[in-house]
Amino acid sequence: MKYAVVHDSRLGARRMNQDRIGYWRTPESLLLVVADGMGGHLHGEVAASLAADHLGVAFQREAKPVLANPCEFLVQQIGIAHAQILAEAHKRGLPEAPRTVIVACVVQEGQAYWVHVGDCRLYLFRKGRVLARTRDHTRVQQLVDEGRIREEAAILHPERNQLLQCLGGYMPPRPDVASQTALEKDDIVLLCSDGFWGPLTQRQMLNALLSRELKDAVPDLMTLAEARAGDECDNVSVLALTWGDEAKLAPLAQDSRTLPYYELPTDVQDLTATDPDFLRVSDEDIDQAIAEIKAALRKNVPPRR
Repeated sequence: MKYAVVHDSRLGARRMNQDRIGYWRTPESLLLVVADGMGGHLHGEVAASLAADHLGVAFQREAKPVLANPCEFLVQQIGIAHAQILAEAHKRGLPEAPRTVIVACVVQEGQAYWVHVGDCRLYLFRKGRVLARTRDHTRVQQLVDEGRIREEAAILHPERNQLLQCLGGYMPPRPDVASQTALEKDDIVLLCSDGFWGPLTQRQMLNALLSRELKDAVPDLMTLAEARAGDECDNVSVLALTWGDEAKLAPLAQDSRTLPYYELPTDVQDLTATDPDFLRVSDEDIDQAIAEIKAALRKNVPPRR
C-alpha cells in the first residue's frame, strides 16, 4: 500500500485536550481512529483513550495481515469499547460513565471502510470534490434531514451540541451500517473532531487541500480553525491520509451482510449532488483561501522580542 499519513491535535482554548487520535498498520492494512471525549461529562479523555486504544489492540490482534471483514470488525469493536468504558466507570466508582464520540476507518486491498458514532467526521475528498461525508448523530443533523432547518443554520442552532449517540452513555451506540468505497490515486481520507470541522466551511477545506501538500494543508487548516473559533475554540484534531495506489476493483462480499457500496444507507452523503459550490474550485477560490490562512497564521505568530 502506498499512502502518507498526517496528524495533529491541539488544545484550542480548553484547559485539557480530551481528543485522542491514533493509527495502526500492518503491511496490508491500516486503521485510523479519532475519538473526542465529551467535555460535559467527567473524564471524557478517559473514554476517548479507552475507545481508541481498544480498537488499536483489536486491530493488531485480528489483522493477519488483513481483517477478514472490516465492516463487521468496526461495528463490533465500537460496541465492545462502549462496554469497556462502562466497566471502567464501575471499577473506579464514578457517579456516571465518561463518554466519547468516535470515527474509525480501515483501509485495505484498495478499499476504505468506516463507521462513526456522534459528531466526529470522516471526509473523502476526490479531484476537488467532497465525495463522501459522515452524517452527524446530532439533533441538528436530524432537523436538517427532516427539512426543518438548512445546513447553514446548524452551526448557530441552540441545540447544536445535543448528541443522539455516544460511547459510554445510558443507551448502547447504534452506528449506521459501515460504509465502503474503492479508493483512487490522490484521494484524501480525513478524520476529525468537531473542533476542526465546526469553524471551517467545506470550501475552505477543499481550497487548502487543493493548493498545497497534505503535510502543509492540515496544520494551516487547524490554525485557521483556531483563529475562526477564537476564545470558544474546542480541541482540534485531524488524522488524514493521501492514497498513492491506483484504483482497484472492489472485492466480492464475503457474506450477505456486506452490502454493495451503492446500496448502503445514508451514512454517506454526496454533497456535490445538491450543492453546486462543491462541483469545482476556481483559482480565485484558492487565492482567497490562501489569503485567509495567511491572515490566521499571522495572528498566531508570537511577537518578536
